[in-house]
Amino acid sequence: MKILITAAGSYGDIAPYTGLGAHLAGADHDVTLATHATFERLVRGTGLRFRPLPGDPGASGPAVRRKDLIRSASAFVRELGAGVADAAEDGADLLVLSTTTAPLGWQLAEAMGVPTLGAYLQPAHPTRDFAPAVSGGRSLGAVGNRAAGRFSLRMVDRVYADAVRDLRARLDLPVIAPAAVRARQEAAGWPVLHGFSPAVVRRPADWRRGLDVVGNWWPHHAPGARLPSVVEDFLDDGPPPVFIGFGSMAAGEGERLSELAVAALRRAGLRGVLQSGRAGLKATGDGILTVGEVPHALLFPRTAAVVHHAGAGTTAAGLRAGVPAVPVPVAADQPFWAGRLVALGAAPTVIPYKKLTAERLADGLTWAVREGAHAAAARGLARVLATEDGAGRVLKVVEGIGRASLIG
Repeated sequence: MKILITAAGSYGDIAPYTGLGAHLAGADHDVTLATHATFERLVRGTGLRFRPLPGDPGASGPAVRRKDLIRSASAFVRELGAGVADAAEDGADLLVLSTTTAPLGWQLAEAMGVPTLGAYLQPAHPTRDFAPAVSGGRSLGAVGNRAAGRFSLRMVDRVYADAVRDLRARLDLPVIAPAAVRARQEAAGWPVLHGFSPAVVRRPADWRRGLDVVGNWWPHHAPGARLPSVVEDFLDDGPPPVFIGFGSMAAGEGERLSELAVAALRRAGLRGVLQSGRAGLKATGDGILTVGEVPHALLFPRTAAVVHHAGAGTTAAGLRAGVPAVPVPVAADQPFWAGRLVALGAAPTVIPYKKLTAERLADGLTWAVREGAHAAAARGLARVLATEDGAGRVLKVVEGIGRASLIG
């Protein structure tokens, strides 16, 4: 099959699709990954075809009012819709859609007459079990959680309204509201596979058929890949260090966060690897190493604990490595994943980014590293994750769709 995967967001929103795409390509499917131009090298290094999407949503600016945020998001997805349409001009037998691109991909699939498959990194459908992942992670009770989930989808449809109108006009499709398109997809039992472990987030019993939790699809890295020699030398030069990184978060906060991180490490008596990320962390000194982008799959198993912003991908990478975490969530779905880490015993506490201090971070690291229960919980989850084959589960569904298309 000729498969087009579309994904938008920061590095953690894109990297898992390189592993998924490589697995599909390894089964002789022709796979293209459409995403932002900044990730072209990442995608092509996997051996997949690449198509560019506009925008850089990982960029962060000053805080804005909620109304302005909605307007900004609407403008972004409007531009994204045009980019997704451009990416599909080469044709496809199947569209694989992320959470962000799904409301756009549904319009393309209708015009192209091809099936679609949701490949989500976060739970997005209403449920009594938990509030929407983007709502801050606090449960509102069974009734409140489900009501909040429905409200969240209404807000999503509002954000996508202009983009859907423009896209349907471009594709010569009749005018229809995003909510109506969504309702049509749900009524048809549109399949969505969620790329996280059921050991981390159990599939809600009140989800409809077609919504499945299949396990992670991991970022691709070449067989035989190794960490840079400077990292290997640092790891060999002492006890396992702590990893500290904030991914695409906290732009412009590098100097403050670097000083805070070093002070926390000194206070806890630990070595540290600081990942520069978008924040621009940078520090030197005994027991401190600053690195750029390195594969978490290679680095995390060599650490004593990981401090991160609790994005879906980084959270999963830490659990896969079997090391405890100190989550410092900033925004979006990060408080949700941070809360899951604590509930599972793999983290001692959540430190909200706005409340982050050297003292709190040092205390969190001391609990994570010195108290064996958190490491034991993380190792137990790692053993479960090692038995799962998320990409393989996706492949089975993809090939089932292919067989159904041939019969049809």
